This record gives sequence, structure tokens and C-alpha cells, in this order.
Amino acid sequence: MLISFRLLQQNLSNQNSDTGTARLTAILETELALFCERVAGKVVAITGASSGIGEYLAYEYARRGACLALAARREERLQAVADKAQLLGSPDVIFIPTDVSKVEDCERFINKAVNHFGQLDHLVNNAGIIRIDMFEDCKQISDLVTLMNTNFWGSVHATRFAIPHLRKSKGRIVGISSIAGWCSLPRMSFYCASKAALTSFYETLRAEFGSDIGITIVTPGAVESEMSQGDFITKAKMDFVPAESTEMCAKAIVDSACRGDRFLVEPSWTRITFLLKVLCPELLEWHSHWAFVAKTSKKSN
Repeated sequence: MLISFRLLQQNLSNQNSDTGTARLTAILETELALFCERVAGKVVAITGASSGIGEYLAYEYARRGACLALAARREERLQAVADKAQLLGSPDVIFIPTDVSKVEDCERFINKAVNHFGQLDHLVNNAGIIRIDMFEDCKQISDLVTLMNTNFWGSVHATRFAIPHLRKSKGRIVGISSIAGWCSLPRMSFYCASKAALTSFYETLRAEFGSDIGITIVTPGAVESEMSQGDFITKAKMDFVPAESTEMCAKAIVDSACRGDRFLVEPSWTRITFLLKVLCPELLEWHSHWAFVAKTSKKSN
């Protein structure tokens, strides 16, 4: 690191501003490449890989030469994602139809991945579903059990079965939580609860594991995905929120995991909501009510 800073100083003093900036960028990129984990030939298991963020995470890891084990419920979609991942550079891809809300499916997924590849380096817990309703409009609370089983327990079960293999490889868990885990969003009470539980779960595991297993917690905001389009935008009253492309989000996540980051808030502009949550939670709650409840109620009237 000391050598790098000396190089920066030397280059910036010897070049004009434009050239110096270009040289600075090149040096920083080189340094990042040196200190980032290289996943070529490593084994990455991804849940919820048939669409959305999970699909593009598979493509991004494939471009970097990782071997992939993909899980989701839709076998035909998994096959298509696996085929494309191999075209993009993954040396070996397997896919296992999996419902992460079922303990036995999670165990089978991890076991098949390890039996096939002989190791596991990254576990990406991405599978999730969403339901949009004001809490008092929910007729049967029990209907939301599936959401919790998928979003929270699915990650818990996959993590439990993967721990021995990740400990052996000094691997990493990438937990796809959500901005909804710390930013109260009306009409998404159970989704927010599931993501808050997930974030807290991973934070606790980080304290338990120490340096044995790395954990990167990702809290995406609005992302252009199958889950967040169509009726979701209409029911959630979120048409005014700018969404990041799924491809850009996936690249940022893999970059973050390879850097060994503890947290990633993506896209970067959503970090302001985290600051508001810490410094002025009342303002954030007022804005959430005004933007997602009061404002939309006036429009409908």
C-alpha cells in the first residue's frame, strides 16, 4: 500500500491534471485487481437464479470464470440461465430445481453442489418473494408464512448446510437483503420484516464466525427485475422511484463480494436513506407515509 501511494504522488506531480487523473485511475484499478478475490475456478452457489438479480449474478460470476450451482423453482428458466452462463465463460454449471422454503430442498441443493464440484467458495442467498398489501388489509396473516419461509428461513437453511464447506474453503456468504430491511416501506410490512430479520441474522453470524467465513450483506433499492415490475410498481405506488438495471446491480454485488466488503448499499444514492434512518428517523417515516400512503390516497380520491 505504501508503494502504491508513493507511485500516486510521483505520477500526480509529474503529469498535468488530465494525464494525472488517467494515471491515478489506472493505478487504482490495478491495486483493486491485486487485492480483490479472483473467483476463476471457484465454486459459487446461487439461490433464486432463474430471474432478476440472481440470474444476472450468475452471468457476472460466469464472466469471471467461476463454476456455478444454480437453484430456483423453475427448471426451464434455470436451464436457460445455465446455458447462457456457460457461453459467458463459466467452465462448469449445474442447476438443481429447488424450493428454498423447504429444508430438504436446501440440503439437497448444497449436497449436490459439493458432491459435483468437491468444494464451495461462495454461497449467494438471493431467493425471495414479495407481497404488496397494507397490513390491515391482509385477511389471513397465515398466507404470509410462505413469504417468511422463502425470504428468511430459506437463507437460514441454505446457510446451515453450507457452513462446514465454507469454513473449509475460507469462503464467503453473500446475503441479498434489501433497503426494506432498514427503511420502513408501507404496503410491505412482512417483506420489510423478513429482510430486517435476514440482515440481523447475517450480522450475528459475522460476529460468531470471525474471520472463518466472510459475509457480505447487500441491501438493494429499486432494481429492474421480474419481481419488481408490472403489478408491483402499481400496487406499491413506487412509480416515482428510479430503478437500477439488474446487470449493473449484479456487477456491483460481485465486485463488493470479491473486495470482501461487509455491507453494500446499491444503488449508491439510496445511502441517503440509511443516513436519515440513523440521524433523523422521524423524517424518513414521515416521508414514507407521505409518499406511499397519503399522497397516493389523495390521487385515488
